[in-house]
Amino acid sequence: MTRLVPTFVALCCLGLVFPVGCALSQNTSLGLFEGHGDIGDVGVPGAVRYDGGQQSYVVTGGGENMWFDTDALHFVWKRMTGDVTLAADIQWIGDGGNAHRKACLLIRQSLDPNAAYADAVVHGDGLTSLQYRQVRGGTTREIQSNVTAPRRLRIEKQGDFVSMSIAHEGEALHAAGGSFKIEFAEPFYVGLGVCAHDNAVSEQAVFSNVEITRGQAKPAVEPVLESTLEIVPIASGDRRVVYHTRDHIEAPNWSRDGKYLLFNSGGRIYRIPVEGGMPKLIDTGFATRCNNDHGLSPDGRQLAISDQSQEGGKSLIYIVPAFGGTPRRVTALGPSYWHGWSPDGKTLAYCAERDGEYDVYTIPAEGGAERRLTTAAGLDDGPDYAPDGQTIYFNSVRTGTMQIWRMNADGSDQHQVTFDEYNDWFPHPSPDGRWIVFVSYEKDVEGHPANKDVMLRLMPTAGGEIQVLARLFGGQGTINVPSWSPDSRSIAFVSYRLTRP
Repeated sequence: MTRLVPTFVALCCLGLVFPVGCALSQNTSLGLFEGHGDIGDVGVPGAVRYDGGQQSYVVTGGGENMWFDTDALHFVWKRMTGDVTLAADIQWIGDGGNAHRKACLLIRQSLDPNAAYADAVVHGDGLTSLQYRQVRGGTTREIQSNVTAPRRLRIEKQGDFVSMSIAHEGEALHAAGGSFKIEFAEPFYVGLGVCAHDNAVSEQAVFSNVEITRGQAKPAVEPVLESTLEIVPIASGDRRVVYHTRDHIEAPNWSRDGKYLLFNSGGRIYRIPVEGGMPKLIDTGFATRCNNDHGLSPDGRQLAISDQSQEGGKSLIYIVPAFGGTPRRVTALGPSYWHGWSPDGKTLAYCAERDGEYDVYTIPAEGGAERRLTTAAGLDDGPDYAPDGQTIYFNSVRTGTMQIWRMNADGSDQHQVTFDEYNDWFPHPSPDGRWIVFVSYEKDVEGHPANKDVMLRLMPTAGGEIQVLARLFGGQGTINVPSWSPDSRSIAFVSYRLTRP
């Protein structure tokens, strides 16, 4: 049930809420907004009190939750179209409420409790996240920030992408990292929401310095690329930001002990704790033009890198100690791009160009003669071993679009695994052998370029429905190399955003 302005008017006249006058209007009683009301099954009715002098809103909200496929909250709203941003300082009133109570900046398709929506939300315990339900009645997901209890939030809708910015007291707003694609039909609703996360009580939050900005012509300057290192558990699809930067970072690997992640940036390899923090440079000696094809040995003691600093810029494969040291060359010929390490640690699988053809090769990790495994015309790329070491997954364009294929480790019995309308790249089997994750481009995208709308998709190795883990702006650099957690529960990846300085 949706209770809108008439419910509030009646309660005002009875003196049961903080009235600012029984008549509601955009210019007097609600400032920037047009209306308000309870959404969903709310046990304790909500309210709003607007202070024009302070430009602040005290929003009282009840409701059990904003999650799963339905919501219950109090919502102060304005109908809008196009690109929009909404920003506010947010502060809870009172202590001791439910740790999961929510104060949020909200974009909703409608006032129905199961509507598609996106919000930037601060919880009672300080957890800050970007939450979203992409379709009516669908599952709610989130991107958790690595910053807790910011003072100011901003939600930004640009085209079909929604993102969040945050700031502590005295800071300027800056991107929180991570974004997602969601389509809103016009008009939609933009405003302030409070959910108590306990249907027997209500909670209050103050939204001050509220600003709404409509889409405007962008300044004539080049956009700036932002990169976000994220983790997504396959059971929930709820993403968590590990690290956000305006540097260009790519291709995370997960350490064998599960404690840290690797990525490349500016030709170097960096290590960062899974919980977040500041990245630390790994010494790779003369190899200072490392690309996004790198990964750890099964025992975690060695790191394979693909570097372009020697022999006229051709990518060659080297091995260095996992925490840094002098590179040892493995491939005699280039370009060669590492992609997989056999579970016994004895063999490397890679993509290489020889005589104008890109194919899958293997070579002993100690060095020696390389072995060509694929000979089909067109690109074969992205080889990665199954955990039993008996098969290799790879992507191939031999049937017209890029699809996922599988073959025996000696190159025999090559057969197609995916048959769909997308271009599927970089298959990575989970350590437990149950899943394959890969990145999918739209069918009209050639190659694996950067800065495209892509999907991370998950496929059971035994067969079954392919599910979408995340829709994001990414592509090249997102999951070029193995990025599973050792327990097979989560995947690390990089998303991107182009924004204006």
